[in-house]
Amino acid sequence: MSFLSSGVAVVTGAGSGIGRALAQRLAAEGSALAIADVDEAGLLETAQSIASKGAQLTTHVVDVAEEGSVRAFAEDVNSRHGRVTLLINNAGVALEGTFEEISLDDFRWVMNINFWGVVYGVKFFLPMLKREQRGNIVNISSLYGLIAPAGQPAYSSSKFAVRGFTECLRHELADSPVRVSCVHPAGIRTAIARRARVGAAVTKTGLEEKVARFEKYFRTTPEEAAARILRGVERNEPRILIGSDAYKIDILQRVRPGTYWKVLSRRYNELTRD
Repeated sequence: MSFLSSGVAVVTGAGSGIGRALAQRLAAEGSALAIADVDEAGLLETAQSIASKGAQLTTHVVDVAEEGSVRAFAEDVNSRHGRVTLLINNAGVALEGTFEEISLDDFRWVMNINFWGVVYGVKFFLPMLKREQRGNIVNISSLYGLIAPAGQPAYSSSKFAVRGFTECLRHELADSPVRVSCVHPAGIRTAIARRARVGAAVTKTGLEEKVARFEKYFRTTPEEAAARILRGVERNEPRILIGSDAYKIDILQRVRPGTYWKVLSRRYNELTRD
């Protein structure tokens, strides 16, 4: 029997994109599920999409940026499921603007969701995971947790922070039953770019065209990303790269850690020009 089919999985950001695809695939594997999102309508759509699979399912409206909300979520899952074997911290947001164009409130908004949401999730679900013979934590970072493009100061900071936190956590839990993976997707066909918040001082001229140019390079579907993530979980991969660009850029930043931007900036500037 598969590890996934006999467990209880918690997935945040399950109302769309990779989170929805993960929930659907886990349900197909036979896993019980506790799915969460701040978007109640999207969350219900995800629940309806997997209802026919017969999975034991609970839905939870959760704001991962709020410590109390995540604490209550964990308590509810413990009460209703009694155990957790897999935690996937997937919820995330994007922000458009250079450091000078975004406000400190914009920066905090991104960090509170992308980074603190992961920290809260691990903090409150880890005791349940440690009760199992095998537990898994999967934290979603990004390609921008490997490199830091101009124009992404808050998003890249949050994803580098997720990466560092996850690697430290893996080392601390090495002698425990909990395994830890960090995921670095490249371009995935989700709505995150279109739903990005615009920084306080960003002029909106040309933003739609910029997003459209970016999305032409989003080759991986959420379903393909979900399959890759769960395959990495089964194999206990510490770092899960998704998409050919992720592998290429990972190698580039290892070879040229201080100068990779000289190689990447021309293509990036073509995609982000106004």
